[in-house]
Amino acid sequence: MPTLDWLNRAQAFTTAARVPYRLLEEVSIHSAGAPDETAPATALPAQADLLQPQDKAPDRLSPTSGNLLIQGDNLEALKALLPFYRGQVKCIFIDPPYNTQSAFEHYDDNLEHAQWLSMMLPRLQLLRELLSEDGSIWVTIDDNEGHYLKVLMDEVFGRGNFLTTFIWQKSYGGGAKARYFVGLHEYIHCYAKNMSQLPDFFWPPDEGVLKYYKLQDSKVAMRGPYRLQPLATTSNDERPNLRYALPSPDGNEVWPTKQWQWSKERALIALKNDELVFTKSKGGYTVNYKQYLKDADGEERRAKPKSIIEGRYTQHGTYESVELFGQEQKFAFPKPEGVIERILEAATNPNDLILDSFLGSGTTAAVAHKMGRRWIGIEMGEHAATHCLPRLQKVINGEQGGISKAVNWQGGGGFRFMTLGAPIFDEHGRIHPDVRFATLAAFIWQQETGSAWHADAAQAGTPYLGTHYQLDSFLRTPDVRESPISCLKVPKFACYLLFNGILGDKRPASGNVLTRDVLDALLALHAQTPDPAAPLLVFGEACRLGPERLKQANVTFRHIPYDVKAR
Repeated sequence: MPTLDWLNRAQAFTTAARVPYRLLEEVSIHSAGAPDETAPATALPAQADLLQPQDKAPDRLSPTSGNLLIQGDNLEALKALLPFYRGQVKCIFIDPPYNTQSAFEHYDDNLEHAQWLSMMLPRLQLLRELLSEDGSIWVTIDDNEGHYLKVLMDEVFGRGNFLTTFIWQKSYGGGAKARYFVGLHEYIHCYAKNMSQLPDFFWPPDEGVLKYYKLQDSKVAMRGPYRLQPLATTSNDERPNLRYALPSPDGNEVWPTKQWQWSKERALIALKNDELVFTKSKGGYTVNYKQYLKDADGEERRAKPKSIIEGRYTQHGTYESVELFGQEQKFAFPKPEGVIERILEAATNPNDLILDSFLGSGTTAAVAHKMGRRWIGIEMGEHAATHCLPRLQKVINGEQGGISKAVNWQGGGGFRFMTLGAPIFDEHGRIHPDVRFATLAAFIWQQETGSAWHADAAQAGTPYLGTHYQLDSFLRTPDVRESPISCLKVPKFACYLLFNGILGDKRPASGNVLTRDVLDALLALHAQTPDPAAPLLVFGEACRLGPERLKQANVTFRHIPYDVKAR
């Protein structure tokens, strides 16, 4: 596969691995009813963990069940999210700098070409790690770097996972100052994480479709209006089972010129349900069927997305920005909410997790919130606080701009405002003193399993992180060659962490150290897990037991911090 080459390419491929994991500090919690202009609604202690420690108030939700606005470098923020959200994000939308050699009030768009590629590569690598197997990523760009970005994304996501490049018509006019041509469009590259697991995309019917559904019958309450569509087809693909007679209202037989679209059984059911319409013509009758706006279950008829997105222009985004921030504080060239709405309609469902690591003025988060999706937004500039924060407070308070009326948005929900804190590990590889149990647990689980860690209620307050499974070889019944393939799920290890006095005793010689009493407690806990025969992988600050006792108990011990990777 062809690849790009540029100055410092090799170094760019290792940048993500060299970025330190950082804490995320909770600055404030925001909920419906707070003033639009406020700074933090609720101030919390500095260095709060991404997941709440066990000694925090239980009524404070974990960010993994809420929405996050993060201020800080997006490369470091993405790395900080990895232990908690690896493989969890359904849809990523980013609007990175286009590298147009321009400088705007809120961001710089003037990088040398090689620098731009080196900036994008590690971020795309981390975004891919966060994307779920059935997820998709959408990246806006223009002609300056669009074709280079396509080749770069081929390398990161694989050419086989490329869906298409959407054309977004960004403007409906203007261009009086253009020298050679009027630029009316930009691109949106779309890739799947794993094409084989990506669900179909659909859009709800738009006004161009709805205008044809004008007729009504007794089923209007359940199935909405309908339009008439010809039952006969002019296809040259002859199929004998589609050529048959239908009884007309006067008792005569009605034959198609060539054939019908439906089988006889389906057509007779439609006739019985009053879903066929016979209209007299010179040659006898023409037959149409009622195509309802909604299916038999009451779901609206959906359409495949078109590769050209129209009717949602930059001018709309500017108007929305002025309404939100005023003429003096408006954001430069913001995407209109309608463009993000179209993408989320196609690629997500309510409660899916959305991520935008180039949040800008907060459009993606605002749209996701109004559409009932969970979201994470990252922005490094001061406008994270001056634009994103007040905008999202307005959203939860029920602001009616953008897509609000179209989706019947009435307000509600909330989010957390967070900033990047200290690295989990210092320059000597030691664990930062502000790291709490949940943060280190998530980090270790990701290190050992390559997946995100989520504690359930049964694990809360215990050192048990979970049991990691591996899939054994595919098996068939030995004597039946055509028997179904099965896959054996084998427990690889059960992971335990002795840290922050999780056993209730913070003395160095007890709760964080593997002693005889601590091992007895772990074995008693292990006996209650789903797979008590699984080997134990125990992380702790020290071990007071000999190799024979560990072997007898089926325990592998790992030292903190020496056996915890700092990258």
